Amino acid sequence: MIVRIMGEGQFDVPDDAVDALNVLDAEVEAAVETGDDMAFATAFSQLLERVRSHGERVADDALVDSALVLPPSDSTAADVERLLGDEGLIPG
Repeated sequence: MIVRIMGEGQFDVPDDAVDALNVLDAEVEAAVETGDDMAFATAFSQLLERVRSHGERVADDALVDSALVLPPSDSTAADVERLLGDEGLIPG
């Protein structure tokens, strides 16, 4: 799955890493819903780091559609709250 982190680029994340991303996404969503900024910062940072560490960076000059777009690393809980859908940041 191609995942874009806004402001950083795209990463080709293997399908077997998606379940772990969904767990972290649920933690991000729960922290946003409860207004726990510290839990949000931790979970959001872990989510982005998981994408970076398990995904292979896609060349900047490659034209590849992103299956998923995540907000930039400096996003606040309020920023992410505006982006959350019924299924969090990561559908599925």
